[in-house]
Amino acid sequence: MCRLIGHRFRLSYHIDMAKKPPATETAVPGSPLVNNSGGDAAVGETAYRRIRSDIVFGRLGPGQKLTLDRMKEAYHVSVSTLREILNRLSSEGLIKAEGAKGFVVMPISPENLRQVASMRQLLECHALKESFEAGDMEWEGRVVAAHHKLAHMEKRMAAGDRSDAETWKRYDWEFHHALISACGSQVLLETHAMIYDRYLRYQMIAAVYRGEAASGEHRALLESALARDWRIAQKALTTHVQDCVEQMVRGGLISSL
Repeated sequence: MCRLIGHRFRLSYHIDMAKKPPATETAVPGSPLVNNSGGDAAVGETAYRRIRSDIVFGRLGPGQKLTLDRMKEAYHVSVSTLREILNRLSSEGLIKAEGAKGFVVMPISPENLRQVASMRQLLECHALKESFEAGDMEWEGRVVAAHHKLAHMEKRMAAGDRSDAETWKRYDWEFHHALISACGSQVLLETHAMIYDRYLRYQMIAAVYRGEAASGEHRALLESALARDWRIAQKALTTHVQDCVEQMVRGGLISSL
């Protein structure tokens, strides 16, 4: 199982990316990239991102009880701010509220994995069609650039260097996001980003690595994008998601917890 080391990036990065205008690197007003307020609000946002990242990357494990007294020390926020953060994460499906018992990290199960994967596939397949039909040369450039970075990291992984799994998965996200970035729907992009993170949590917990199979599917997605063939892309994505799920479930990498 590969270790989750390397530099830590914000999991809200995914939603930040989804909120960006496709052809610019400048954050839009209201994006989490923009510090619109200072003081307690900024501290709370930073803590939210850290806790969210720790959940998705498995540093806070499934079913783990989140004790407010310990967490306020670890994340340097007040109990009241922490409660707001945990309620926010609960609404995103990453934390489970247990009434008077407090909060726990959302448990995992093969059944839930299949549901999350099905939703990702549904959203992404639709977004691929819309994006391929509307994409221009700027979009094509983003797709090629994102695949270049991902392919470089995949070569490192294939050579046995598994030391930077988080960067690998960030590049994986950037490529899939680039493919759908011209879909024309901000709601679709943001919803996909949140579902993607829930799917990514399973991948990181399972430390799943499919090697050349996944790399080949990424190449097929790139080629179909350049050919503007969304039907082929949808088939490649379906295989990409379903085969990963089957490896996690049938390989015993995910069990109910």
